[in-house]
Amino acid sequence: MGFAGRVALVTGAQQGIGAAVAVAIGGQGAAVLVNYLDDPGAASAVVAQIEAAGGRAVAVAGDVRSREDVAAMVAAGDELGGVELLVNNAGTFPRVPLLEMTDAQWSTVLEVNLGGTFRCTQLVARRLADAGRPGAVVNLSSVAAYRGSPLGTHYGASKAGVVGFTRAASAELAPLGIRINAVAPGLTDTAQPRDGMTEAEIARASAHVPLGSMATPAQIADVVVFLLSDAAGHITGQVLHVNGGSYFG
Repeated sequence: MGFAGRVALVTGAQQGIGAAVAVAIGGQGAAVLVNYLDDPGAASAVVAQIEAAGGRAVAVAGDVRSREDVAAMVAAGDELGGVELLVNNAGTFPRVPLLEMTDAQWSTVLEVNLGGTFRCTQLVARRLADAGRPGAVVNLSSVAAYRGSPLGTHYGASKAGVVGFTRAASAELAPLGIRINAVAPGLTDTAQPRDGMTEAEIARASAHVPLGSMATPAQIADVVVFLLSDAAGHITGQVLHVNGGSYFG
């Protein structure tokens, strides 16, 4: 499943699943654009990890809510040969009750999680289409898109939107040789569940996962790498659930 000679852009790659994905892709030989929003130190650490393993990586700042920032991120890949693998991982989940949610809170989550996926996919796909090159995109959805998440109506809506976007976009991009799929993680060992859950609550939730534990970021990254690879060359428009059996999509 090697990516030698290929260029990948991973958004929100400074920590958690995004960092694991960037490292995994770099380990398969791709040059990786490690996107971050506000933590250059963390992004540099990811770059250093990829380079220490013999790979190539560059940290690129950018807000996926900004078309100008996304264009600059994609253009940065031109120096490496042009982005042809894209992972839309940038996301936010500020927990807030529905009855207290403001328009700004709603809009921010939709603009990052869904709008960012749209903008990054569109700009990468345009370049690939103009060059007549194939490509692959993986979008990060969530189990919350299917069964809801307390204090997360905006998050669930955005991640359900990612599923709808993935399916519709796959139909349009397939004739261009561009595949687009999504991964829907369940409970995963990242900072996200810890923003609203205690360690004891996380432990109890993990114990209820049929496979006995929450996922690691590396386990999610393995699935993303598969979907980007030629081994998944006849797969597009699909959502793969990675949740240890806690939900059947």
